[in-house]
Amino acid sequence: MTTTMDTGRSYHKQATGVAFDTVQQHATDQDITLFAGCFCPFVQRVWVALECLEIPYKVYEVDPYKKPQELLELSPKGLVPALRLNSCSPPRALNESTVILEYLEDLASTSTKRSLLPPLSDPYARALVRLQSDHINRTLVPAFYRYLQAQDPDAQIAGGREFLDAIETLVGLFERAEREVGGTGLWKEGGKLGLADILVGPWLLRATNVLKHYRGLDLPRGPKFDGWLNRLLEHPAFKRTCSTEELYLDSYERYAFNRPNTSQVANAINTGRGLP
Repeated sequence: MTTTMDTGRSYHKQATGVAFDTVQQHATDQDITLFAGCFCPFVQRVWVALECLEIPYKVYEVDPYKKPQELLELSPKGLVPALRLNSCSPPRALNESTVILEYLEDLASTSTKRSLLPPLSDPYARALVRLQSDHINRTLVPAFYRYLQAQDPDAQIAGGREFLDAIETLVGLFERAEREVGGTGLWKEGGKLGLADILVGPWLLRATNVLKHYRGLDLPRGPKFDGWLNRLLEHPAFKRTCSTEELYLDSYERYAFNRPNTSQVANAINTGRGLP
């Protein structure tokens, strides 16, 4: 249950901490420009992938609540992340984090030769990763927002259970992959950062600070889960995209108290629609 009061904190417009340094290191023009909002987990997915796949890029931080025309030209809903592909004439655009991740995976296959998926020679292992990814997008991410935005104590309790159940199901999918193909991603000790890790990581990071602060959440404990979560949150590609805890607590207060028109995502949760 919520134990804090709405203090009227405003969202941040610029990354902080290590993420700020990463933005500064990617301030020169490149073939790819990432239009980013510093607190957006969907942006962080793409950002981590760019770092992991070692694809050159420029970061352009925008205010997601005051959408510049440049962003609207790339993303019809004005949502981040968006990519501008500057090597095309005229430049082309991509939006939607999962679509962008697929594009980056394909791009890396012919450029940096890095991958977020098991090898093409193991189509079943790749399919298992896609099952993990589908669960994250379809179930775990919406559960995070329902839990954080719930105001009624009973709804908060139910939301917490739903979110933890979604994590438990994801762990079950990881364990299935471990049994059947020897493991995928960072769940496997000695494994590499993978697609499912990147898809879920931003929300688990926010679970450790935002949900901990505003809902008193404690994540599941256990040697396997703790080891995987530590490998994920401490992975260099992931850490380079992380701001200070203050940024997340300030920027998500509006969600925790379900302020009107917090975001298109929040509005979708409140009306029972699918995420935009």
